Amino acid sequence: MSTYSIKDLEKLSGIKAHTIRVWEQRYHLIEPQRTDTNIRYYSDDDLVKLMNISVLNQNGYKISKISQLTDGQISEVLLQLNNDVPSLSTQAESLVMAMVEVDERHFNQVFEKSVLNLGFENTIELLLFPFLERIGILWLSGTINPAQEHFITNLVRQKLIAAIDHEGIKTEDTHPRILFYLPEGEFHEIGLLYYNYLARKADFEVLYLGTSVPFRDIIRVDEIKPAQILFTSFVTSPGAGVLADKIKKLKKTFPDKAVLVSGWQVKQEQPRLPDNFLKISSSTEFKKALATYLKKGKIK
Repeated sequence: MSTYSIKDLEKLSGIKAHTIRVWEQRYHLIEPQRTDTNIRYYSDDDLVKLMNISVLNQNGYKISKISQLTDGQISEVLLQLNNDVPSLSTQAESLVMAMVEVDERHFNQVFEKSVLNLGFENTIELLLFPFLERIGILWLSGTINPAQEHFITNLVRQKLIAAIDHEGIKTEDTHPRILFYLPEGEFHEIGLLYYNYLARKADFEVLYLGTSVPFRDIIRVDEIKPAQILFTSFVTSPGAGVLADKIKKLKKTFPDKAVLVSGWQVKQEQPRLPDNFLKISSSTEFKKALATYLKKGKIK
């Protein structure tokens, strides 16, 4: 069982620490335990109950009313809310609970409900991507443990792979080819998988090499099966000037290819890009680049 400080609860639930203390003192909604040195801490059960209370509160239930409900009654109200069309914030809180409890069934319920109401792409872009960004910050701050983060990101990864498989395989005879990869030391694959899905849906043939690929392997694959477009992403900070050098190397090695680059590092450093390069900051920009290539044979 994990333990949490009140600041951890604040980060996970979005409820201010001051508000949590008021709810404790006035309504006795949760009861913290204390260490031998009198430091307050909270359990997984406390966190889940607070998240449930947060969902009810967001859906118009007053704290004074919630405080009169038993745990079983809270569960019944939550079940009813789940049968209605939930808001994005409510779904995000439900995903946090699924992560904390390591509950795949709960995750699938939230995901499937969202796909039914919003569609697959909106679920990924409006719900899962903001959620993954949030838990990345929580993981870096030590609020959640790596196992919880890996659990939930791998569930998202499975959903994306299933969608990719559903799109099937396109052939070079009638479809242009795009090669996806992450450079050595880069392991943030979720975004790359989603762009892989979008490219297949747009009728591109895809070569997907995955994470941390040595540059020599990119060259070798391109010799065997040349692609018209390369897509890569730079997230991890490699140090001053390294990104610019990598872009120069790509340009020198593949002067005639269209190259799409994305990632946090590209956004932060704003490197000068050669004419055949295009920065991708969103799925909308990516879809536009693919449509332009299909129409004109170039990305811009």
